[in-house]
Amino acid sequence: MPLTIETRIEDGVAIFDLAGQLTLGPSLLSLRHAARDVLADPTVAGIILRVGSVTNADSSGLSELTIVYTAASKRGCPMRLVEVNPNLQKMLVVTHLNAVLIAAQDVPQAKKELKGRPN
Repeated sequence: MPLTIETRIEDGVAIFDLAGQLTLGPSLLSLRHAARDVLADPTVAGIILRVGSVTNADSSGLSELTIVYTAASKRGCPMRLVEVNPNLQKMLVVTHLNAVLIAAQDVPQAKKELKGRPN
């Protein structure tokens, strides 16, 4: 199943609902484009990626998450992952990306963290 992305803004925070496969393929670039569009809005003060419906991820998917994180960081916009499944969490730990792609328990907790600290 290709990656689908639904985006909304709540309280100055962009929330991306990701579903499907975060793997190499044509739909993977849609995440980068969606993030670029959101980051062009100066009122956006943070990004939350809900990844609970991501069924599979590979190194290309992790790379794309890192690219989104880098773009957000350059703009001074902190980012959190929420609803991280055990397989994705394991990949983040093994690659040490969990140090930059920080997971929060849920959307309300992520919002609280984003408002309380910089990237």
